[in-house]
Amino acid sequence: MSGVEVRLVDDAAELRRLGAVLDQIWGASLPVVTPEVLRALAHTGGYVAAAHDGAEIVGGSVGFLARHRGEPALHSQVTGVVAGLRGSGVGHALKRHQRAWAAAQGLGWITWTFDPLVRRNAWFNLQVLGARVEEYLVDFYGRIGDAINGSDETDRLLVAWAVAERDDTEAPSGPAPTIEVPTPDDIVALRRTDPDAAMAWRRRLRRELGTRLAAGGRVLRFTPAGTYVVTEGAAA
Repeated sequence: MSGVEVRLVDDAAELRRLGAVLDQIWGASLPVVTPEVLRALAHTGGYVAAAHDGAEIVGGSVGFLARHRGEPALHSQVTGVVAGLRGSGVGHALKRHQRAWAAAQGLGWITWTFDPLVRRNAWFNLQVLGARVEEYLVDFYGRIGDAINGSDETDRLLVAWAVAERDDTEAPSGPAPTIEVPTPDDIVALRRTDPDAAMAWRRRLRRELGTRLAAGGRVLRFTPAGTYVVTEGAAA
């Protein structure tokens, strides 16, 4: 997006502005990340960045140092863009900045979690960025109660994105049978209009995707139609 600049933030006043924007994005009654935590992360080597459109903060990303597969990594805890600019390239700019920062720190991976029922996030993470699904996490955060998650359980997919190109993918032993696991058109809207139907989708995906991954299945891709293509595991 023309005119958007992503840069690290460590000024206390700007960190408060970033925190307020994150709260706006999630519609949270409590801070998504408090200004004090943002200040501590920025001061101690964590990742705190904001996307600026002129003088306005239109998105941000917050992460902390971690490990993945025994290698130093950045765990991206929060990345978001204000509603009017989603799909405009701001999110991609934030992830590119994050990856460049991780490379400069000598980190091998960036990890994060996302709700597997949210189609736009699944497409962006798996098909646009090329992140790899590592694990299905059941009700990972417990109930959050913000405008996005509502009262839904917080199942998440943990994904890993290699900072540098690498060729460590396991070679398939032969053609593996696959199954397509569908997702709803708009789970965020469905949570507001029909919470019972949203919960039914959650339980279905947990059974059809989570059980397969736990049994050794692998997500190969996410389709434009909104389905996960998964190698067969032992789904009940």
